[in-house]
Order: sequence, then structure tokens, then C-alpha cells
Amino acid sequence: CSDFYPSLTRFICTELTRGYFLEHNEAKYTERREKVYTCMRIPKELEKLMIFGFFLCVDAFLYVFTLLPLRVLLALLRLLTLPCCGFSGSRLLQPAQVCDMLRGLILVLCFSMMHYVDYSMMYHLIRGQSVIKLYIIYNMLEVADRLFSSFGQDILDALYWTATEPKERKRDSIGVIPHFFMAVFYVFLHAILIMVQASTLNVAFNSHNKSLLTIMMSNNFVEIKGSVFKKFEKNNLFQMSNSDIKERFTSYVLLLIVCLRNMEQFSWNPDHLWVLFPDVFMVVTSEVAVDIIKHAFITKFNDITADVYSEYRASLAFDLVSSRQKNACTDYSDSVARRMGFIPLPLAVLLIRVVMSSIKVQGALSYTCVFLFYLGLVTLKVLNSIVLLGKSCVYVKRANMEDKLFEGPSAAPSTVEQIPATPCRSPSSSVTTQPTPRTDPFPPPPTDTCSAAPTSRPPTPPPELEEPPSSLSQEEEEEEEAQGASELKHRTSNKDLLEIDRFTICGNRID
Repeated sequence: CSDFYPSLTRFICTELTRGYFLEHNEAKYTERREKVYTCMRIPKELEKLMIFGFFLCVDAFLYVFTLLPLRVLLALLRLLTLPCCGFSGSRLLQPAQVCDMLRGLILVLCFSMMHYVDYSMMYHLIRGQSVIKLYIIYNMLEVADRLFSSFGQDILDALYWTATEPKERKRDSIGVIPHFFMAVFYVFLHAILIMVQASTLNVAFNSHNKSLLTIMMSNNFVEIKGSVFKKFEKNNLFQMSNSDIKERFTSYVLLLIVCLRNMEQFSWNPDHLWVLFPDVFMVVTSEVAVDIIKHAFITKFNDITADVYSEYRASLAFDLVSSRQKNACTDYSDSVARRMGFIPLPLAVLLIRVVMSSIKVQGALSYTCVFLFYLGLVTLKVLNSIVLLGKSCVYVKRANMEDKLFEGPSAAPSTVEQIPATPCRSPSSSVTTQPTPRTDPFPPPPTDTCSAAPTSRPPTPPPELEEPPSSLSQEEEEEEEAQGASELKHRTSNKDLLEIDRFTICGNRID
């Protein structure tokens, strides 16, 4: 025991004066610092992607109100002038015109059916329920909206393909009319579902104690718990980002519907807007905060850099630019629907129904104002499309995706290693040219005269070289192997985002 006190004193002195050097583990601390910087960059990079995706949704949504009616009128004019101009070709209408006619007919039929749905009765029916019931209903509606979006675009794609499928092929479908009624039934049900969502949100806005609105906003933070602690690859995070863009745009349209209904009840008193502003601000702020927190921790836990959002933005830009190509295989609004799970038809039907019931148009002056408002929407759509197309070209060029725009439609999109750009680019290829119809239903595979020779010849293996003597010791080699294994473990997947299936709906479940 005589040595106990000196030993205790020496131990305490050592604890008080001992030191350590962080540079001995420089790599680990540098990695931690980079993670902090990544979290600080996430809000800026994420909001850049969100803003770009939001205006993509705006462009697809305005298309339904502005250019789609004009395209339907042009298709009808073509049908009416066929007896005078004579019939030439194998089709009465081009495939794009057939799809536009179907969209317009679905829109008109669903709008007519929505007149039989009483919004006021639905609002008072929902208002009579308890807070817990409404909270459960709102959660069920969110799940149902994702399921409807996932299956709805498949229904519309099946209708478009059945209506435009070449007659020379053997058809194995049930026919255009059953597919058309399925599409009308889907759009009508989805519009009713969104109407119930808007009514529930309206009840939450008009409740006296605001408890329901608070519970609904806290539900957004529950989404963090269900997403942050899952394993995510780059492609899974891309799908989640697109789904968040769609949810944010849908929330803004629902807020617009709620504001229109409330302003109608208060005889369009401008002072009531200031009453609604705090609640609207709380909804928008909670959406943005939840998205930032969720993406910041997902990128932290999965070792994903903030630069990945620039790749996501370039991929969305590539969808926009490729839809303007001569070999485009789909309309731009459909590509947005498949990529983000955003289907504008049900939302457009509901918005038209609410606007028509909230605003009474009577007299020549009112119709003039409606016409001027329509011209304003067309101008906004054109300007938005021009700006988006210019920005998309910049993003595609910055991401070095220009060469993939000029690849043939039969190029296999599933290969990871792509051949670099070929100089045999057609000088007439442009992002603004119209697609050319295909006359032969079974075209032969394209042959590229200037790229056939290099691609058909197998690569010549390099000559075997003598391995230089290794100057590293065995311990250094083992250390490098361990470091390389750890880098491979934490490295994110470099799979090209363009290889994701264009028909992937981002409302699907992510494991």
C-alpha cells in the first residue's frame, strides 16, 4: 500500500497532462470534416434540384390548360378537312394527335362527371369527424395517392399504345374502348381522392384550435424516421428526390384550392388572405424543412456526396431535351409523369372544377377577362418552356451527356460502358425538330457506317509486359489493400442515371 498513493498521484497527473495528435489519424478526421461540409451544401444543392423539378411539373401542368386544347383543335381540323384534301397515308391521324384527342376526351368526360360531386357536402361530412379520424384519413389518402399515381400512368400508357399500335402487328389487347373506360374511371377516382385531400386540408385550416393542422404537419417529420435509417443507393435517392418534387408541387396546388375555397366563402375579401398566410407558411416551411433534414442525413449515412444532385438535375434535363429529338418516343408530359409519378390530368380536372364553381363568369367583360387570362397562361407556358429548354441544354452539356442525345433509339440503354461520341452526327439533328413517323412497323436494325467497323472488331488485347519489381514491403501492400477495400465499400454506385427505366414510377416503394 506504500506505492499506492504515489501511483495514484502519478495517474492523476498523467490524466491531466497527457496529450494526443489528431494528425496520426488524418484520413478519418478529414472524412468527418467533409461530411459536415456535405451536410452544409445539401440545402443549396437540393433546392436547386427542387426548383428545377418544380418548374418541370409546372410546365407539364400548364400544358393541359394551354397547348393541349389547341392540339386537340388541330387534330379535329385535320379530321374535318380530310374529305376535302384527300386521304393519303395509312393513318387518319398521327400517333401524337391520337393521344391528344384521347387526353382531351378524358378531360371533358371527367370534368362533366365531377359536376355530380358536391364539394360543400364533402367538406361538411369531413368536418363532422373527430381529429383522430381525420388524421388517419389523411394518412390513408397519401398512401392511396401514391398507389393511384403508380398504377394510373400504366393505364394511360396502355391506352395510348393500344390506340396507336400499328395495324400490321398481331394485337393481343382487349381493345381501345375498354382501355378508354378504364382510363376515364381512373382519372375520375383519382380526382375525387385529391378532392378529399383538399377538403381535409381545408377543414384543418378552418378549425379553431389548429390541432388537426399541427398533427398533419407533424406527420411530415414521421417521414424522416421511415427514410433516414434505410440503405440508399444513388438511384434510390434519385427516385426519392423525384417523389419529393411531385409531393411538393401537389401540396402547392392543394393550398391553392384551399385558398380559392376560403376566399369564395368570405366574398373574396383581400384581408382574409392575411388570415390564411400563417397556416400556408407553416405548411410550406414544414415541407422544405423535412426534405432538407431527410436528404442531409440520408447522404450522411450512405456516404453520398452533394454533387449527386447535379447529376439528378442533368438526368431530368436530359429527359426534357430528348423529348424534342426527331426520334422521340414519348411526349414530355408523359416522361415527367413516369419519372416523378406526377399525372397532371386528375389534378387539372379538380382545379377546373373548383375554379368554375368559385368564380362566376357572366357578361362579355368576364369572358374577355377569361380569354386574356388564357393568353397569359399560354405566354407563361411558352416562356417557361423556353427557359427550361435553355437551362436543360446547359445542364446536359455540363454533364457531358450530349453524345447520348444522338444515339439511335435502338441503342441498348442497359450497358454501363458506352462508346464515346461518334463524329457521324447528323447536322440536321436539333432539339426543336419534330419527330418523323415510321413507315415500316418492323424496321431493320440501323447501321452506322463510320462506327460499324470499330465496334464490330473485338478489342486487341495489349501485349503482355514484364511486371516491374515491387518496391513496397508486404506490410505496405496489405495496408493499401485494406484501404482500397474500405474505399470500395463506402463508394457509391457509379451506375449511369440514364440507365434507369424510363417507365419507372418514383412513387414505388424503396427498400
